[in-house]
Amino acid sequence: MKKLIIINGTMGVGKTATSKALYKKLENSVWLDGDWCWMMNPFIANEENKSMVMDNITHLLKNFLTNSSYEYVIFNWVIHLEEIFEMILSKLDGLEFEVIKITLICNETSFIKRVSKDIKNNLREKEALDAGLNRIPLYENMNTIKIDTSDISISETADKIIEIIKNDTIE
Repeated sequence: MKKLIIINGTMGVGKTATSKALYKKLENSVWLDGDWCWMMNPFIANEENKSMVMDNITHLLKNFLTNSSYEYVIFNWVIHLEEIFEMILSKLDGLEFEVIKITLICNETSFIKRVSKDIKNNLREKEALDAGLNRIPLYENMNTIKIDTSDISISETADKIIEIIKNDTIE
């Protein structure tokens, strides 16, 4: 059965880098970063755009899940509420696949170091640091498998996910 691997977590925990490594390590896989659907200038997070982004994400996920070339569909995004998981998955009703939800977390020190580096390199705005710190607690009680990326490499994180997928040790 196809597996939809959803990787979430606050900014700076390694979602994009891990997903990129994971899709390269998993044969017959495809990867969608939810942020790609938000690439707009100017960035406007109004209801119309939120709806469009959600429609785009679920349209792409449906196409990937129904394409016989892929066994693994990797999707990463800053999903910080269970309701967002539910919205996405409800639009995929009727398709046969297994969902594996993985939250990447890191300690506050690692988070500050990573996001501060991104700010210095003009990859994030200064406000991202406080926004991310405020969101960290939202991930602790989510119904997901947690992987702490504080002291492990991107490759090791991807390997942990592969181990979870291959062993079907879904919590």
